[in-house]
Amino acid sequence: MPDDASLVARCRQGDGTAWAALVQLYQRLVCAIVRRFGDDEHAAADIFQTVFSWLLQHLPELDDPSRLQAWIVTTAKREALLQRKRAQRTVSMHRSGADEADGAAGTWSADWEPADDASGPERQLDDLQQLHAVRQALDRLDARCRDLLALLFTDDDQRVPYEEVGRRLGLPVGSIGPTRARCLGKLRGLIA
Repeated sequence: MPDDASLVARCRQGDGTAWAALVQLYQRLVCAIVRRFGDDEHAAADIFQTVFSWLLQHLPELDDPSRLQAWIVTTAKREALLQRKRAQRTVSMHRSGADEADGAAGTWSADWEPADDASGPERQLDDLQQLHAVRQALDRLDARCRDLLALLFTDDDQRVPYEEVGRRLGLPVGSIGPTRARCLGKLRGLIA
């Protein structure tokens, strides 16, 4: 996969395949950012279209093509915030205490507080950017490291035993730990 600067250069020359590659590279990130802001898939599609329309329009003026990802993330975030401002604002609430009966009127009362915003859009956006950086770095790793890390760090709760990893990849069990350490070092270098 070419880097952002070379994709931008090819796009500026009118290369349609470079534009398609650029859109494919960042489409999940843009949609994920929008979805993390709480918007539905239709809003995500609208913002996706807006972001890439802006990119197409401003591509010739982009000063530092190596900062393309940051430009896309910032633009997607701004568009999502604009859309959020346009919509009616709602705040999630939760009850802070137990219901208590009001003896005279026979009604129920409770104290309401805004829901915890610890995993709000800003935090989720940071998580998405980190996840995207890791995915891009994994794509640039050699196949051996990529396969090893995929087996060792799965999404599900079941860990693959070293014996099975060794059998699948044709590695001696004793070399898996050191190989894993080298692969993680390469991954860190690609992310930094």
